[in-house]
Amino acid sequence: MYTRAEITKTKTDFWTTFGQYMKPVPSAEGLKVNWQNYKTHVPQVFFRMKAERDFASIGIEINFKDLEMQELVFEQFQTFKKLLEGALGEEWQWSLHSTDDYGKVTSKIQKTLPNVNVMEQEDWSEIISFLKPRIIALDEFWSNVRPAFEGFL
Repeated sequence: MYTRAEITKTKTDFWTTFGQYMKPVPSAEGLKVNWQNYKTHVPQVFFRMKAERDFASIGIEINFKDLEMQELVFEQFQTFKKLLEGALGEEWQWSLHSTDDYGKVTSKIQKTLPNVNVMEQEDWSEIISFLKPRIIALDEFWSNVRPAFEGFL
């Protein structure tokens, strides 16, 4: 239905729009931040946002190759579960050691918005309205708990 070039251009346009929309929003610490490429400053711990043809999602990905280390970091997040859910105002899905689209074992804590399509520009406001408060809440949560994860460097 869509060519690869159309998908690439539309996704690039969406993320550019999202970035422009988020640009004036400072981090919880009052700093300028690149929201669409959020840096946790902890290796192998990422905040990921996706906008696809059938869903949008936001989450925390833990990608240590050492599965015991991945589990240890996941358990560390579990100790902060109430704080995370308090910042987000909702529960997220927790999955330890799932396999991604490339066969890589990863652990995730995420929320998904089904039935939206990044290829349909009329869905963009719904996707942005889903992602914006959650990435801001993740940043607020992270500014409070990041020191507990810096030992995993």
